[in-house]
Amino acid sequence: MRDFLKFFLASALGTFASLVALIVLLGLGAGSLIVFLLATASVETEPEMEDKSILMFDLSIDILDSVPPSGAGIVLEETLVGASNRAISLREALDSLEQAAADDNIVGLYMHGNTGEGFATLKELREALEKFKQSGKPIIAYEMIWSERDYYLTSVADTLALNASGIIEFNGFSAETQFLAGALQKYGIGVQVLRAGRYKSAVEPFIRTESSPEDREQTQALLTDLWQELLTIAAESRELTPQELQQLADEGGLLMAQDALEAGLVDQVSYFDKVLTELQDLTETEAEEGDAFPQISLSAYSRLVNQRSASDLKGDTIAIVYADGEIVSGEGSPGIIGSDTLTKALRKVRLDDSVKAVVLRVNSPGGGASASEVISREVELTSEAKPVVVSMGDFAASGGYMISTRADKIFASPGSITGSIGVFGLLLNLKQVANDNGVTWDVVKTAKFADISTISRPQTTAELKLQQAVVDDLYERFITMVAESRQISRDEVDDIAQGRVWTGIDAKQIGLVDELGGLNAAIAAAAEQAELEQWRIEEYPKPRTLEEQIFENLFGQLISRLPMGTDPLTQEFRKLQAELAVIQLLSDPRGLYTRLPFTTEIE
Repeated sequence: MRDFLKFFLASALGTFASLVALIVLLGLGAGSLIVFLLATASVETEPEMEDKSILMFDLSIDILDSVPPSGAGIVLEETLVGASNRAISLREALDSLEQAAADDNIVGLYMHGNTGEGFATLKELREALEKFKQSGKPIIAYEMIWSERDYYLTSVADTLALNASGIIEFNGFSAETQFLAGALQKYGIGVQVLRAGRYKSAVEPFIRTESSPEDREQTQALLTDLWQELLTIAAESRELTPQELQQLADEGGLLMAQDALEAGLVDQVSYFDKVLTELQDLTETEAEEGDAFPQISLSAYSRLVNQRSASDLKGDTIAIVYADGEIVSGEGSPGIIGSDTLTKALRKVRLDDSVKAVVLRVNSPGGGASASEVISREVELTSEAKPVVVSMGDFAASGGYMISTRADKIFASPGSITGSIGVFGLLLNLKQVANDNGVTWDVVKTAKFADISTISRPQTTAELKLQQAVVDDLYERFITMVAESRQISRDEVDDIAQGRVWTGIDAKQIGLVDELGGLNAAIAAAAEQAELEQWRIEEYPKPRTLEEQIFENLFGQLISRLPMGTDPLTQEFRKLQAELAVIQLLSDPRGLYTRLPFTTEIE
């Protein structure tokens, strides 16, 4: 026994020593990596541009409704994941296209790749491309496969070329909703819902197996508006009629290269070598140089534009405050609007005398009701101190609309999804699945409703009535807030609310927004309201520091961007991960939410 204990203790001490050594080595390795990244960040090279260059617009670039990483943060990303096509903000993209149109060193623009951006973002980019085209510089677009979203942008090109074995998908838009009610019932998970607004369909995937007539109605109207916008824009650029494009879609809409050429959707059917020759001719490059020609990516050019702007900062300040993502209580992070983070940013610009006007860029499907109300109050206080103009992105709905409505003026793109003025709550219980597996509960309480938040059983009729009253009260406050800020009667707001979503076009007609226009239009309106002739732009919240990016992203978001997993199975798994991640954000202290549906995606 003594020998056993001796060997056991020796083994335990050896294991402990090895563990300590491993921790030390990991710490040294992480420290060395951080030192290396800091050193690398300090020597970032500035972008260079040759004379007679092509501006390269890879449609797959991430165009953000927030402030992207810059400086050292960019080096961190490139070092860890080898990213060469840096994410840029929408404002940077728009400014870059505007500057490139007047830049003598830029002789043309080349578009390729496939976009995943929303329709409001695409609208603003399309308008910027049209202005670039008016400069007389040619736009060339080439790819193997284009979807409707890609074609919305590329149809502006002077030369639209499709690979000889390529295809254009032009078969219309669809919105498919995933319903979970059957699975929840199968596994014994009970669901009860609270809601105010007959169109508030965010709860439907949890309690139904198909869309309600109300949800189908609003979704059909939404898709029709977006589709008509595409037909009108593309038809005008291609000298076709919307009716001709609709016929192509109705006949199948999957056009091989030659069919696309005959239908007038493209100008050329060719391989890249022919497109390369055009690009080399534009840049006066000798063919002997292979596939090289003077070029600069949109992200690199945006840095040059930023440098030029930074050297000419003058005048008063217009602050752009970004509200991008799901709305939650507390601190935010990339893609998540934390009520504490956003209200601090709004408070900062409200109290800063050098800031004469504020543009609140909202790109949010909503989220927690409590967090949305907190932010809305800060918007109200800011608008009392200085002009506040909202610019709606792809989404500014439900909680996203709540934080917008108290602005002095609201701009939306035709494709902005807005409205959804309603409230819902999800009440889950595990009684059946737990009991089936031998798990039971017992409760002791001092008042009738003390265990109202339990998941061990369904809610009683009295409990549901009590909580529905809270939902109805919040809905009434939401309605009143919109009525007062938009100067519409309470009954009129109730008629257009009910949780229904609207496109920007319809939202303007019913008074939920003031003007159709993008971010630059909102900035111009803010300057006009503040009576500014010259101004500079400051963006909030500020980008995270390099240290924050290292510790938050080293094993987090950057890992998800590694160049792997492009197969269909992995992509579907990532979609499921994203949907589950949204469920994890259901953290409102009252359990009530002002949000769009979770599982509906427009294709």
